[in-house]
Formats: sequence, C-alpha cells, structure tokens
Amino acid sequence: MSHNTFGHLFRVTTWGESHGPAIGCVIDGCPPGIELSEAEVQADLDRRRPGQSRFVTQRREPDRVKILSGVLPQEDGETLVTTGTPISMLIENVDQRSKDYSEIAQRYRPGHADYAYETKYGLRDYRGGGRSSARETATRVAAGAIARKVVPGLKVRGALVAMGEKQIDRANWDWNFVGHPDNPFFTPDPESVSVFADYLDEIRKAGSSVGAVIEVVAEGVPAGLGAPIYGKLDQDVCANLMSINAVKGVEIGNGFEAARIRGEENADEMRSGPDGKPQFLSNNAGGVLGGISTGEPVVARFAVKPTSSILTPRKSVDKQGEEVEVATKGRHDPCVGIRAVPIGEAMLACTIADHYLRHRGQTGRI
Repeated sequence: MSHNTFGHLFRVTTWGESHGPAIGCVIDGCPPGIELSEAEVQADLDRRRPGQSRFVTQRREPDRVKILSGVLPQEDGETLVTTGTPISMLIENVDQRSKDYSEIAQRYRPGHADYAYETKYGLRDYRGGGRSSARETATRVAAGAIARKVVPGLKVRGALVAMGEKQIDRANWDWNFVGHPDNPFFTPDPESVSVFADYLDEIRKAGSSVGAVIEVVAEGVPAGLGAPIYGKLDQDVCANLMSINAVKGVEIGNGFEAARIRGEENADEMRSGPDGKPQFLSNNAGGVLGGISTGEPVVARFAVKPTSSILTPRKSVDKQGEEVEVATKGRHDPCVGIRAVPIGEAMLACTIADHYLRHRGQTGRI
C-alpha cells in the first residue's frame, strides 16, 4: 500500500524527497531491444528544469540523469539498448535550501498538503514538502522519455493554453514555436508571450501566483488500446494526469464543452478513408470512444492551481492550534503550470505505453 507505483505492464516507481540527496525512478516491464541514450532522456529533463527564466523557481538544479541499470551500452559509447530488466535512473539534488522552510516547521501552509500529510502519517517533512513536492516529477519526465520509445511512431506534445484569466488564440497555434528559445511559457501562440510575460510579472512582483491550463496531444496512437468499463484508456489518462502535483481538473477531447452543445455537434462523423478504413471528420472524443482508442490523436487538458507557496500572508494555524499567518519564503514558481507541460507529456506517454503493452499481451497483435 505504498502507492509509489503506477502502470500495469509498463510500471514506474518513483522515490526520493525534495531535500534529500537524490530522487529517482525504476521502470519495470520495458521491452528489450529499444535503443535510447542518456542525452535523449536529458533533453526532456532540460525542458522541465528550474531556473531557466524569471517566470519559474530559481532553484538551480542541473537535473543530470544517470541510468544505472536495465540497459546495455553499444560500441559507439552513447547508444544504449534496453535489456528487458528494471531500468533505474537517478537525479541528484544539489541546490536545497532547507533553512528557507524553518519558519513554517510548526505551521501549516494554506493550500499545501502539510496538514493532510501530518494527519495521515503523524509527521511531515517541512523542507519543501518531501514527497509532496513537485520536485518528484522530474523522475516522471525521465520515465516518459523512455515510454515515448515503446510505441512505434508515437509523438506526444504539450502546450500551455491558458494562464489565469489570459488564454491563447488557437488561430495562431504553431507547434514549432512551443520549444522556441524566446518562448518561456510553452505557448503555441507567439502573440501570447508578451501578454503572459506582463501578466505574470505583475503577479510575481505582488508576491502571489496564478494557475494554468495545459493541453497534451498524443499522435500515432494505434486504434484498439484500452478496455471497456474498468480499463479505459481515458480513465487511466485522467488518473495519471491528476496525480501530478497541483492538478485539480482533467478533461478529454472537448471535455466539459460537450455538456454545452447538441448531439449532432458533438458526434464525430465518419467517412471511408483512402485505405477503406473509417476516417473521422472531427475529434471531439479526444481519440477515445468507449474507453478504447480510435486511432485519432488522444487529446487531454488539465488545470493546474496557483502555486500555494506565496509571499502574501495567509491565515492558518500551527501544530498547537494557535492562529497564525503564513508567508512562504524561498524559491517558488509564480505559475507552476509552466513546467507542468513536459510532466503532462510524460504521464500521457507512460499511460499509452502501458496500454500498448497490455493490448499486445491480451490480443497478441497491434
């Protein structure tokens, strides 16, 4: 009942705390014969890494990954091949400042898991939250880099589509811009950068924070993944995205918008494609019908709440039940949703890899 593992056949276990010596993960069930390199895993981690702009936490973590097991080095010295045994990866913590949290050691931070964790376990790690810290998500990104390689032809991408009361113009959507060096927000809309920057600067200088909405899209997903009732693909996508720190809502396809339109608008009509297979004329279902993938892109969005660690004092209580005010010092993201983009991609990739292997195991085909 430790609940540190997700997945059925592609199983990921994460370990470590925010202010411990290291964090890491173990992937069990990855098929043998998959080529990868530490550099490929590192590339995904670099997208999530803190300290890359004034809009994220200034904690300086290089997040250098070390693959410790489950791979066989090749002659070129860079290429690794998975062996089918557990893949263990380690990321050292090098820039902890535990003293930043000394003032809240006896106080519960509003919006944080402090009180809930202490109620459950009888103690808590006040130094950055321990296991409840978003620092743990770096290991998921590492796992996601390998998951992307399990399904042939799979492409998983994400973008920030709204920040607080500001949102992108979908008419300007450009996937190529999401990773542009002049784009600190993972936004697909070039015109939104200055809007988000001015908006977040104002919020950051006020000692506050704001939430965001992230959209993740998986293309190249084979039709037939998932199972009716208790093994639905969209069910597991939602569960895994909801497991990300600060996520408070998930939707698939057009999501809650489906409740505001009529049936003829919502139904994805079909025609016969060039190969004789059905071709969908829209994708309101987000690539999943009856819990099973249709072959269309799997589309999900998730809402990330404002960062709870803020400088603005908030009412709370301490361990003795005394009423206090709490202002959280230290280095924190004014919008934690920004760095949630590669995390969402990783969780979607892991979910699809798991269902791909489950489908192959059940049916013997893809």
